[in-house]
Amino acid sequence: MAVSTVTLATSDVIPSVAAGALLHPSRRPMTGAPPAGCADVTYAGAGVTLRGWDCRPAGQRRATLVFLHGIGDNRSSVSGAVGRFIARGIEVIAYDSRAHGQSTGDACTYGYWEKRDLRSVIDAAAAERVVLVGTSLGAAVALQEAVDDPRVIGIVAAEVFSDLRTVARERAPRFLTGGMIRRAFSIAEARAAFRVDEASPVEAARRITAPVLLIHGTRDTETTPDHSERVLAALQAPKELLLVDGAAHNQSLRPAATWERIDRWIDNLLNRAP
Repeated sequence: MAVSTVTLATSDVIPSVAAGALLHPSRRPMTGAPPAGCADVTYAGAGVTLRGWDCRPAGQRRATLVFLHGIGDNRSSVSGAVGRFIARGIEVIAYDSRAHGQSTGDACTYGYWEKRDLRSVIDAAAAERVVLVGTSLGAAVALQEAVDDPRVIGIVAAEVFSDLRTVARERAPRFLTGGMIRRAFSIAEARAAFRVDEASPVEAARRITAPVLLIHGTRDTETTPDHSERVLAALQAPKELLLVDGAAHNQSLRPAATWERIDRWIDNLLNRAP
């Protein structure tokens, strides 16, 4: 009896818990008012309701920039960067990803359903020239959506993972065996109606035609820089990789120099794009 109980725990219970941890990140509560120039908006995603901000410049719109936050975060993480873009005639949209912040949805699928949500947001904005800026999870969603969407003229992807299967294995607790991890993936796929292997920025990169600026911290141990390097190698479009010395995960966008580089890259992009 004891042996069968242990076998049940390792073959079913533990993978089930691991699948739940993968699908259900913690929700960071929204606090504070929208940034200056921003209005609260609601978007219809793929079976979910997305809460966000639409921040419009005073004059003519040069382009639309969509901010995409990381895992366990929400749109408030980009509030400090909104003003620098609307001051230059760029509309800014920031919204909570499904299962995050104030948006509905129970499961995070790391781009599988999120890329459909993002396309619906772009449709609703009636945007013709779109720049996607994402970090971590958001970067992965941006790259996956950019495939076959001619409205996306450029992507800034910070701290992206190359594919869900690899990064989840790297982050898994050491006591999880290979068999447990495979079982957890299967359980997660069944619960959230998605395919783990299709949550793959590196595969999307092979088909992207828009320019891409990758950014990664050299001391990122949660999603190591070789993830961005694999995406860089797969890209056939114009591409750059900015390595931020000494930055850990979720820190590569903190230095002022990083934002200055992003500003220049986007300005050059808008000057070139039709």
